[in-house]
Amino acid sequence: MHTLVTGSRGRVGSALVRLLHRGGHGVRAASRTPARLTPPAGVPAVACDLADPTTFAAALDGVDSVFLYAEAAGIDAFLAQAEAAGVAHIVLLSSSAVLGPDPHADPVARSHHAVEQALAGSPVTSTLLRPGAFAANAYQWAGAVRAHGTVGLPYPHSHTSPIHERDLAEAALAVLTEPRLQGSAYHLTGPRSLTAAEQVGLLAAASGRPITVEAVSRTAWKSSVAPYVSDELAEGLLALWAATDGSPAEVTDATEKLTGRPARTFAAWAAEHAAAFRD
Repeated sequence: MHTLVTGSRGRVGSALVRLLHRGGHGVRAASRTPARLTPPAGVPAVACDLADPTTFAAALDGVDSVFLYAEAAGIDAFLAQAEAAGVAHIVLLSSSAVLGPDPHADPVARSHHAVEQALAGSPVTSTLLRPGAFAANAYQWAGAVRAHGTVGLPYPHSHTSPIHERDLAEAALAVLTEPRLQGSAYHLTGPRSLTAAEQVGLLAAASGRPITVEAVSRTAWKSSVAPYVSDELAEGLLALWAATDGSPAEVTDATEKLTGRPARTFAAWAAEHAAAFRD
């Protein structure tokens, strides 16, 4: 097996590259900016911009499996080139947002849904990993915590079941290397449903500093993220949080089934990354 890992600068992709290499599997680390990659010694870094089909042929040459991020812009060309290159299996990092009632209209789910639909029409075998919230999403609060020890939340009591990025990488490793797991869809979660405020509390405990939760209006939150998040996506996130305000998020056992051990807790993630939330 020789695997192309797209998005290898990301937390999941970079962890998966290391796991594949450590296990003795052929792996190629890909990014739109390969010069910025730092893969293990002996792992080649290649250019692959999922929105630029001119980068696909060289990246896919000689690989038989792909770990793919859900970029819809060039997906038809990517799948055509993957088929031509002899790729037998694609593992997609999708999102549990596609399980909602109208994923095509949901700005959080739309790109993932489009790529899933394209894969469904391809002869290449595909496996879908559908995580919900990433534990690493908590990094969005780090700057505010370091600056003034406060996190502004429009829905402090909205629930997610955050999953550790290493669990996602290990789940991807499992489906890439174990044929019996391939060709299915997996809804991956962490081991517990937590409110946003509870996550902040766990970060405070791990970092050893008080962190205050401040309830803010939808408008104030949108203004604070406007430089980084489109208005449409911001509205989609607000709708998602409103729908889970006070309602526990689903917790599945798919992570444990794929990795062979219990999913890592958010508290464990917070302990590992506590330095990012200190002054």
